[in-house]
Amino acid sequence: MARDVVFAPEAEQDLLDLYDYIAERDGPERASAYTERIALHCLDLATFPERGTRRDDVRPGLRIIGFGRRVTIAFHITAKTIIVDRILYGGRSLKVAPVEPGP
Repeated sequence: MARDVVFAPEAEQDLLDLYDYIAERDGPERASAYTERIALHCLDLATFPERGTRRDDVRPGLRIIGFGRRVTIAFHITAKTIIVDRILYGGRSLKVAPVEPGP
């Protein structure tokens, strides 16, 4: 069964912050292309959500995958959705809010 991919508000803000960071240095076109590729990579989790490395030591059910060399995507899976919790760029700390139990 395919699940929907949902971006937590923190992940959406991470993408906006990353866009701003890249746009300031390399221009809005490059920033848009890069953040769109990250978003598409996240949406692709719907086809095989159990990929990545489990990080139960950080939070039960948390998984992480990389994108390129500098991006880490933190997400968790519920019965109906894949929730992208954070999109971390270049060594930012992996701190994710506790997950609410799903149905």
